[in-house]
Amino acid sequence: MDEKKKIFALDIGTRSVVGIILEEENKQYNVADILVKEHIERAMLDGQIHDVVAVSKIIREVKEEMEQKHGPLKKVCVAAAGRALKTEKACASIAIKGKPMITKEDVLHLELNAVQKAQAIAAEKNSIEKSKNYYCVGYSVFQYQLDGEEIGNLIDQQGDEATVEIIATFLPRVVVESLISALHRADLEMDALTLEPIAAINVLIPTSMRRLNVALVDIGAGTSDIAITESGTVTAYGMVPIAGDEITEAISDQLLLDFPLAEKAKRDLLERNTILVQDILGFETEVDRSDVVSQIEYAIDRLADAISKEIMQLNNGRSPKAIMLVGGGSLTPELPKKLANCLQLPENRVAIRDSSAIQGLHFSEDIPKGPEFITPIGIAIAAKQTPVHYVTVYVNDQPVRLFEVKQLTIGDCLLASGIKVSSLHGKPGMAIMVQMNGQQITLPGDHGLPPIIKKNGLVCGLDEPVQNGDEIIALKGMDGGSPQITIQQMMDDIQSKVVFINDKKYEIKTLIKKNGKIATWDELLEDRDELEIKFPSTIEELFKATNQEHLISDLQPFRIRLNGKETFLLAFSGKLLLNEKSAKLSQSFQDNDHIQVISSTQCTIKQLADIKNIPLYYELSVFFNGEKIIMKKPRVEWYRNESKLSETDIISHGDEIETKEIEMESFIFQDIFRHVEIDIPKESSGKFHLLKNGVETTFYEAVSNGDKLEIVWDTVFH
Repeated sequence: MDEKKKIFALDIGTRSVVGIILEEENKQYNVADILVKEHIERAMLDGQIHDVVAVSKIIREVKEEMEQKHGPLKKVCVAAAGRALKTEKACASIAIKGKPMITKEDVLHLELNAVQKAQAIAAEKNSIEKSKNYYCVGYSVFQYQLDGEEIGNLIDQQGDEATVEIIATFLPRVVVESLISALHRADLEMDALTLEPIAAINVLIPTSMRRLNVALVDIGAGTSDIAITESGTVTAYGMVPIAGDEITEAISDQLLLDFPLAEKAKRDLLERNTILVQDILGFETEVDRSDVVSQIEYAIDRLADAISKEIMQLNNGRSPKAIMLVGGGSLTPELPKKLANCLQLPENRVAIRDSSAIQGLHFSEDIPKGPEFITPIGIAIAAKQTPVHYVTVYVNDQPVRLFEVKQLTIGDCLLASGIKVSSLHGKPGMAIMVQMNGQQITLPGDHGLPPIIKKNGLVCGLDEPVQNGDEIIALKGMDGGSPQITIQQMMDDIQSKVVFINDKKYEIKTLIKKNGKIATWDELLEDRDELEIKFPSTIEELFKATNQEHLISDLQPFRIRLNGKETFLLAFSGKLLLNEKSAKLSQSFQDNDHIQVISSTQCTIKQLADIKNIPLYYELSVFFNGEKIIMKKPRVEWYRNESKLSETDIISHGDEIETKEIEMESFIFQDIFRHVEIDIPKESSGKFHLLKNGVETTFYEAVSNGDKLEIVWDTVFH
């Protein structure tokens, strides 16, 4: 076979290096040779080469041994380990209040902002100073949110805040660089490069099948690598640090075996129902396969649980349609069944796939076909069919090299250049603060404009594909300006009403003051303006707005202090009528209401005494010369500010009135003369006689109720 048709590939894993010779003819492949050599030291950790010299030594041994059968090998196809991929989740939010509907470009900008945050998280977790030292090999949207509520799509939506949560996968640049260094030390040149998950997916899940939501799990020694397909593409990559070694350690613990012997026992269990083991104490024991599986079931459960949880996270919280298991660890007893249970799938939806499942692949005699050889074969085929290239583009005249594991876009180039995507969008304009009726109000500035993106001089979007040599210009969007808002634009409603007060028409309008001066509705607002906007809401405020405060005074309850106690005289208070019904100053009014104020009236001492049931006089009823007379004596004295008042004196609102009771004295005959007028008859001699009940008496004779009093005059006879 022509040497050009031979493909030499290496799968550099945590425990071993697998070399493979693949022969290609008419797009058909034949596995000519496979060689496995285990690392003597822990030179690999989590997919990254930690000891380049030690790894290159094993690579050289594999190369030289295979060269004995197949001639000189100068170029090799390799893969960056899937376990080296870093998957992070991140959120990004933007304020969209007052902004036109969200566009596709806005959503892409938001997604890239979230990816960049995830990139920074990956760098921070792994002590790498610059996040651009990570290649983004893909991301998927976990969820969109609008104002805190999950929503299917943000495009053409409006609200206050838009949020996106993404899961992004990154490959550290150092993984690729250390891989190239190890190959150079073994005198090998990188012929092609791929990613391990892509390698396995390309040979097991062709493009036509990738519309299905399928999970591929490569269970190695130290890690289990996961890739998810859906909608025709690989949507996510992940890894859990639990794999075949977990099962080996469980066998070692349960059977008291040294780790290498436990690894051999694990492999023997795949082919036999009983195995013979020798523990660390030297005792040999024959054990049944079912007994061993029962003893290590806790470890199998742990492995199944870890893998299923990672699949659910990568697949947006849902189970995929099917799961394919590859790698040596996939042969763990009962693992497919337990994974199906964890993900609530039928058992026939979880299957172990070995290399015989690869279409168009043939094997030379005595070549093993186990699931652990899927990835090495996939590396050889995928690296040739779909090799990963380095692409150089220029972002703002600076060269940027990208790892082309997918169709690269403008957004990928911006991420790789280290430009902070969020800084490209124009900043919102400076907000202004105004005070309205004592309440602080913030008026946001205008939204900033999106960035101007050009590829080779033509305006384009963030999702525009790029090719090697493209020139990209990313210009920051224009910042927004301060708000240009009039007083009227800030107001919800401008009120105006017509009312009638005591039959006079008044048109009531909203009063506006800006910084203490009368303002108009069309005046622009400036920072720190103080607004006073008033529209009377009650009848009392209406009287003040129409300069009729005197009506409020007229409606005050007639109040005095009588002998030190507060006393209200409602009969003399003013009255307020709203549409001819009694009302209060605190009531509201409507358009075209009629309001009438009936002013308070004056009050005399006598009226006050009547209201308070205070008798003004002592009284006595007598008959004088046959006529009934009511005699009176003052019973109460009234004072205001120590000045004595008569019963006809008028009192005012707020007066302080004191009363003093006069002690009762007996009525005497002469008291009658206060109530009657005495006419002396012409024929009288001037002499008279006082009679009480027909009996002559004196002026000082006490009289009683009902007494008959008389004055009898002596007559002059001629």
